[in-house]
Amino acid sequence: MSDKQQHVIKELVSSYGRTYAEEAGIRLTNTPQPLYRTLVLAHLLSARIRASTAVAATRALYDAGMRDPRSMAEATWQQRVDALGRGGYRRYDERTAAQLGEAAELLIERWGSDLRRLREEADGDVSRLRRLLQEVTGIGPTGADIFLREVQSVWPEAAPYIDAKALDGARRLGLPDEPDQLVKGAGPIEPAELAAALVRAALDKKLVDEVLAKAG
Repeated sequence: MSDKQQHVIKELVSSYGRTYAEEAGIRLTNTPQPLYRTLVLAHLLSARIRASTAVAATRALYDAGMRDPRSMAEATWQQRVDALGRGGYRRYDERTAAQLGEAAELLIERWGSDLRRLREEADGDVSRLRRLLQEVTGIGPTGADIFLREVQSVWPEAAPYIDAKALDGARRLGLPDEPDQLVKGAGPIEPAELAAALVRAALDKKLVDEVLAKAG
C-alpha cells in the first residue's frame, strides 16, 4: 500500500471511524445486553433505510425498556411499533416489530438470552458463526455481516472482519479491496473502526470527496 493510501485511511478513520454501536450509545463488551443491542442494531441497519434512522430506532427501543431478549419478547407488538416510530423507523416498522419479537423468543429458547452461547456453539468457526446468526429471525447475510463487523473487537476470532460493503468503500477511495492489505495499511487502527469508516464511504460520495481532498 502506498504512503498516499495510508494517509487516506488515517484521514478517513480520524473523521469517520466511529462504530455504529458507539453511535447508538452501546458500550460494547462481551456481555449479554450490549451484544443483544448490537444484534438489534444490525437487524435495523440491514434494511434499506438510512443508517442514522436505524441508529435512532435502536436508541428508542432501549429507551422504551426493550434492552434484552426477555423485555423485547414481553413487550407488545404495538409497543415495539411505537418505539420504532419514535426513532423514525416507519417504512418497515410493522414487519420489523414482529421479527424482533420472534427473534427474542428464539434467543431465549435456544441460547438462554445470551449470544455468547451462540458464539460457543460456533466453536471459533467464523463461517459457522455467520450461519448461526442467520437463524435468528430478521437476520440475513447482511445483518450477520454488520453484527460481526461491529463485535469483532470483543469476538476477536472474527477479526479482521471487513465485509463486502466496507470493500465497496475501499474501492471508492482508491484503496486495495483486500481485507488483509487494508488492515496492514491501517496499522494500529482497530479493524471495527476501519470497517465502519469504509462503510460510511460506501454510502456517501460526498464523504469520499471530502476525505480524498483532505488527504491531498
